[in-house]
Amino acid sequence: MKRNYQLEKRKYIIGGAAVLVVLIFLVRLLTLQIMSDDYKKNADSNALLKRIKYPARGLIYDRNDNLLVFNQPAYDITVVMKEVEKFDTLELATSLGVTKDFLVKRFSDMRNRRLNPGYSRYTHQVLLTQLSSEDCAVFREKLFKFPGFYIQGRTVRQYGYDCGAHILGDIAEVSKWDMEDDDYYKRGDFIGKLGVERSYEKQLRGEKGVEILLRDAHGRIQGNYMGGMFDKSPVPGKNLKLSLDIELQALGERLLEGKIGSIVAIEPSTGEVLCLVSSPTYNPHLMAGRHRGENHLKLSKDPWKPLLNRAIMGTYPPGSTFKISQALTFLQEGIINTSTMYPCSHGFSFRGLHVGCHAHASPLPVIPAIATSCNAYFCWGLYYMIGARSKYGSVQNAMNIWRDYMVSMGFGYPLGIDLPGEKRGMIPNADFYDRAYRGSWNGLTVISISIGQGEVTLTPLQIANLGATIANRGYYITPHVVKEVESEKLDTLYVNKHYTKVDRSHYEEVVKGMRAAVLSGTCRSANMPDIEICGKTGTAQNKGKDHSAFMGFAPMNNPKIAIAVYVENGGFGAVYGVPIGKLMIEKYLKRELSPDSEVLAGDIQKRRISYGIQER
Repeated sequence: MKRNYQLEKRKYIIGGAAVLVVLIFLVRLLTLQIMSDDYKKNADSNALLKRIKYPARGLIYDRNDNLLVFNQPAYDITVVMKEVEKFDTLELATSLGVTKDFLVKRFSDMRNRRLNPGYSRYTHQVLLTQLSSEDCAVFREKLFKFPGFYIQGRTVRQYGYDCGAHILGDIAEVSKWDMEDDDYYKRGDFIGKLGVERSYEKQLRGEKGVEILLRDAHGRIQGNYMGGMFDKSPVPGKNLKLSLDIELQALGERLLEGKIGSIVAIEPSTGEVLCLVSSPTYNPHLMAGRHRGENHLKLSKDPWKPLLNRAIMGTYPPGSTFKISQALTFLQEGIINTSTMYPCSHGFSFRGLHVGCHAHASPLPVIPAIATSCNAYFCWGLYYMIGARSKYGSVQNAMNIWRDYMVSMGFGYPLGIDLPGEKRGMIPNADFYDRAYRGSWNGLTVISISIGQGEVTLTPLQIANLGATIANRGYYITPHVVKEVESEKLDTLYVNKHYTKVDRSHYEEVVKGMRAAVLSGTCRSANMPDIEICGKTGTAQNKGKDHSAFMGFAPMNNPKIAIAVYVENGGFGAVYGVPIGKLMIEKYLKRELSPDSEVLAGDIQKRRISYGIQER
C-alpha cells in the first residue's frame, strides 16, 4: 500500500502547532504568576490598602539661622477607581472648589497612560493637590458621599521672607519625564524645579513611608495589616543651611528695583555666596500652592523676564572690571613690570585705530592705570603680547596663552555653582579668530578684548569671583550657596582652592591699584574712613546706553566680602555700580547702614531706568 507522505507531514505540523500553543500559554502563565506582580497587586489591593506617608521636606536657613523655607500642612485628594460608585460630578466639583470641566479633564488625564504611566484602577491616583486646611474641611464633611475618594495629608512650602526667589527656587508636580528618570516619583508627587530646591532635591525630599491597611469584603478599613508589622515610617528630608545673608539679599533686591541687573557677593576665604541678586525678581510666595502654575505662566510672559537668573545666566561685556585680569597676565608674562609706562592721548591711537579714554595723566605705569581705568594702557599691553613673535612664535600661540590665563581665573567655562542653569560666558581663542578672519589677524584686530569689550562676555558671578580671587591674592574656591547639609560633608568641589597662573606678588600690585582707585581714582565715592575698600569701575559699551559695573572687595588686608554689581544701561560705573557696591559692603561688614547711607539707598531705590519695556 502506498504511503501518503502529505498526510504524514500534516500530522507533524498540527502536532507542532499544538505544542507551540501550549508553550505560549505556559510562558504567559509563568510571566503573569512569577515574573510579573500585576495580578498580585490587584489581588492585594482588594484586601489591602497601601497609604503613602509623605516625609516632611527639609527646611532651609540662611547663614545666620534665619528660617527661609518651611512646611505648612496641605492635603491631596486621591481616588481608587475600582472603588468609585456613581456620584454627582457637579457636587464633587463644588465640594473641592473647582469647576466641573476641570474635574472631567482631570479624570481624563488620570486615565491617560501616556500622561500617567502608573495608572491602575486598583491603586491610589492623585486627583487634586495642595488643598488648604479650610478647603479640605468642606470636602471632608461630604466624603461619605464619594466612596473611593481619600484625603492624603502632606505639606506645602512657605517662605519666611519675600526675597531670594532665584536662589531658593520652588517645587512643582512631577512631569512624565521626572517619573521616567526616577522611579521614586509617582503622579501627584512634587519635585524641586529651580534653585537649591532643584540642586539639592535628593537631600531635601526625604524618603516616603507606607501604611498598609486591611479591608473587608465590602472595602471597609479593618485596621493595620499584621498589626503594622510591614508599615514603614517616612524619613524627613535633610535641612539646608545656606551661605546667604538674607538681610544683604533684601537690600540688594531693594537697590535694584526698577532696574535690570545683578549683584553677587562672595566670602573670598570660603567661596560662600553671601547674596545673589537678579533683577527684576519676584516674590517666592507666588510659586507656592495650587496657583503656582498660573503664576509661573504670568511670570514667563512678563517682558522683563523675572524668571531669568541674570546673576548666573546673564552674559555681559565686563568692561573695565576685566582690566585687572589683563594687568595680572601682562605682569606674569613679563610684558610689563610695575615701572612700565604707556602713553594715553585721550585713548589708544595706532595705525589709524583709535580707542577713546577720559582725561588723566600720561604716560603712566600700571598702578595709576588701574586707578584711573586707562583704556590705552591695557590696549598697549595686549598689542605687545599678541605681537611678541620672539617670545611666542606666532599670534596664535600668544592668543592661546592669553586664553589659558583667563580660564585659570575662572572665565570661559561655568564655575560650577550649586544652582541649575549657569552659563559659561565667552573667552575667544586663536581658532575663533582664525575662523572669523581667515587666519589674517593681529593684536590690533582683537584690541577691544583688553578692556572687556569685543567678544569677551562674563556672568556677574564670574566678575564677583574675580574680586574674590584678587582678595585671596591668587586663588578662588568654587562659589556655592549651600553652607551645610544636615549630617553630610560639603562636596570637595566647594572646599578645594583653584590657583590661577599668576604669582601672588603680582596680585599685591593690582590690589594697590584697586585701593588707589577708591582713594583717588574712578571709585572715589566708595571710600569710607573705617573700611579699606578696593575697587574697580566698569563702563561696558552697549548698543544703547552703557552698562554700569563695579567689582571690589573689603577690607583690603583681611577680606570678608568680594562683590560685583552690574546694572544694564546704567551709564558710567560710578553712577550705579560704585554706590551700590559701597552700600552692600557697608551693610555686610557693619550689619546696618549709616543715616547718610540710608538716604543714598532710598535715592537709588527710587531711580528707574527706561528700557523701552512696558512698566510692570
